[in-house]
Amino acid sequence: MRFKYLNRTKEKISVIGMGTWKMGSLDPNTRKIELQSIKVGLEAGINLIDTAESYSLGESERMVGEAVKEKRDSVFIATKVSPDHLRYDDVIKSCEKSLERLSTSYIDLYQVHWPNPRIPIKETMRAMEKLVEDGKVRYIGVSNFSLTQLKEAEEALSRAEIVSNQVEYSIKSRAIEKDILPYAEREKITIIAYSPLARGNIPADIIPQELLDKYKATPAQLMLAWTIRPQNVVAIPKAANPQHVLQNVAASDMALDDADYSWLSSLFQ
Repeated sequence: MRFKYLNRTKEKISVIGMGTWKMGSLDPNTRKIELQSIKVGLEAGINLIDTAESYSLGESERMVGEAVKEKRDSVFIATKVSPDHLRYDDVIKSCEKSLERLSTSYIDLYQVHWPNPRIPIKETMRAMEKLVEDGKVRYIGVSNFSLTQLKEAEEALSRAEIVSNQVEYSIKSRAIEKDILPYAEREKITIIAYSPLARGNIPADIIPQELLDKYKATPAQLMLAWTIRPQNVVAIPKAANPQHVLQNVAASDMALDDADYSWLSSLFQ
């Protein structure tokens, strides 16, 4: 497993993490597989797990807490506060509830899940800085923020900084290349790419077999390798199946050469 530094910090996060959207099933058999998937990922070298208070009504956070309880200090947990909870007091309360569900005393990366134009970002960031000051949050991030919104969030902070922006990014969804990605590269802000496999819409019929043979890869692995090639991008494919998790992990060490990266990019321009 390869690792990249988070923003300008000395924190190392795995280039392939685990997303947990829609995970946290109440069905015992399904939940057992989900827990196994996370544990398999951790054993394979993944240290980044992403969740949110809104995922499965909090059950995703509970499941993550259960899965990492014996390895908490070696796992980098990222979770998110919902857009309806961005008032100062609501941010604090949401964090407390997430800490309880995760069975931890601190959150590594606390992210604003979506911007809310009805609530001043300064109010939200004041609460986020308070959480950092109190030791309940280590780093502050945002999610689904446009470049303008990202800059506003940065300007709203007085003591901390925005270390990441979690956005949709894949070989088939490349809107961030217009402005967010270049800005993040300049400012050393980490891009956490969700849906790096285009929600399962993998273009297996477009990627040439000779390229798959060259890298000994599946189409999904090639997509992941493409996504994480920029220096400041990591990816968090969903991790609900142990076999898929191991396949994702294998893509972490797959280094596309310049020509193949450019050619793949042009295929899906």
